[in-house]
Amino acid sequence: MSTSSGRGWSYMQEKQGFSWDQYLIENKAVAAPATYFKQAHVPLENEFSKDMKLEAFDPRNNTSSCIATVIDIQGPRLRLRLDGSDDKNDFWRLVDSEDLHPVGYCEEHNDMLQPPLGFRMNSSSWPGFLQKTLNGALLAPAHCFKKEPNKPSKNQFQVGQKLEAVDRKNPALICPATIGDVSEDLLHITFDGWRGAFDYWCQYDSRDIFPVGWCEKSGHPLQSPGMKGSMDFFLFLSQKSPTNPNPASSITATPRRYSHSSPHDSKVTSSEPDTTDRDIEKEKLVCLYVNHECKCGPLLQPGSLEYKMPSCMGPGPIGSVQQQLVNSCIACAWQQRQVFDVLKMAAPGTGKITVQATQNMRTYTKRIVAHDKLPDFLHFLEGFKEKLGCCERFFTLKDPSKNPCTKCNFRESKNKSKKSEEISLSGKANKRRWSTDSAESSRSEMKVPKATSTKSQSSVLEAGAVLLINQPGISRHPDPSEWSIEDVIAHIEETDAGLSPYTHLFKKHEIDGKALLLLKSEMMLKYMGLKLGPVVKICSIIDKIKAQGFK
Repeated sequence: MSTSSGRGWSYMQEKQGFSWDQYLIENKAVAAPATYFKQAHVPLENEFSKDMKLEAFDPRNNTSSCIATVIDIQGPRLRLRLDGSDDKNDFWRLVDSEDLHPVGYCEEHNDMLQPPLGFRMNSSSWPGFLQKTLNGALLAPAHCFKKEPNKPSKNQFQVGQKLEAVDRKNPALICPATIGDVSEDLLHITFDGWRGAFDYWCQYDSRDIFPVGWCEKSGHPLQSPGMKGSMDFFLFLSQKSPTNPNPASSITATPRRYSHSSPHDSKVTSSEPDTTDRDIEKEKLVCLYVNHECKCGPLLQPGSLEYKMPSCMGPGPIGSVQQQLVNSCIACAWQQRQVFDVLKMAAPGTGKITVQATQNMRTYTKRIVAHDKLPDFLHFLEGFKEKLGCCERFFTLKDPSKNPCTKCNFRESKNKSKKSEEISLSGKANKRRWSTDSAESSRSEMKVPKATSTKSQSSVLEAGAVLLINQPGISRHPDPSEWSIEDVIAHIEETDAGLSPYTHLFKKHEIDGKALLLLKSEMMLKYMGLKLGPVVKICSIIDKIKAQGFK
């Protein structure tokens, strides 16, 4: 069996000293039975090799079949890259995934290969690009593809059972995990030794979860549980001593995450340590700060924050601060029901916080769990921020005036908007000021001299969205095809503030500048789930960009 760059179980035992048997005994835990998983019971042989070509569904548009290349191999997993895409959109699949087929499968089933979302070239050049790509290429033979296992008849997982799971934020990694919750056919996966930022929900038959020991049998590296303190982790690695993690207290510290999979996948990320156990026991009150200058995410109205959400909640009991937080977020929402729905309803008799939302003349009510311990509150806070899609510093226990966010540039943008430069229109001496703060301020600060004719004013206003491309206060590439996903979202929000509630879909589908220029109305309606009104507005924005000569 080929493991390629994967160093597998022997590496993990030698370098990390992790043993499932020892770990289960120390934590008095039980492994979920292998029959609960949609995984092969016999280790899969990986017969693929690097640079082989195959057909795969585009993970960002799973109705399109594309040509993909094997970039890396880890045990029975493949790292794939869609031809015509870049390395930012690589994804992993098992060799027995039903998403993978030999080249020629589409043609045999009267289907057509499509360019990937975000194809780097003009769409009209796709046929020639495809022919050139497959000419003389190394095609994966049919025997490399395995049949996908059958789905278990029902969800039998129980809370507390151990398993191995893909870290979806670092999908090259598989880590020890625990079933944190079960809801019908859904599982809440929590990673041992890591706080809730890495957690996720998945279907019980997900191909991203594996029984205990799967990595050992398959020759795939398994990460050790998160360590409680980065310095201890360095000593742990150097001494090769066995770990003795304490999952119950793991949420109280944020360690650094290390990858041992392969040189090009190895990354080190770090975040600030939380309060220690000793400090938590002493802590009676909590003070939560709201950083209004951070990005609040797609569900909240930025304009409502200053008068509906206080910049500081507390000091007060943790449960009271939690209640004030969720009610403030619902009050600031574009649609209250959306924020209401991300809050998990408590089991009967356990909910102490009542939340309400109003939409379409109807009032919705539920009760949620009130957390009275700081570790539980921090866990709730991490999950809530992730569901809102806001900056990780939007809610914080540290005063943002003393610990400014380094990721959001709202303060810088506001300062620049006050010093906005005058832009001269082509062939005209008339000038106007542009604000970089928002589309609304752009329109309000736009000044046209009285001497300007009505026709000139009309053409000027129509050109507004295009002029924003070269707006001097915004640090953005002059060529829209080079824009990042964040640049695309910012441009849409600046051009039409009414489209802000829909920009999270551009992040979800990873629409960067190249993908934006390729977007069609049918694609937005069918695959992105947008309604006709927003689609018409977005198409108008795209057409104005293309009118500037960008294709």
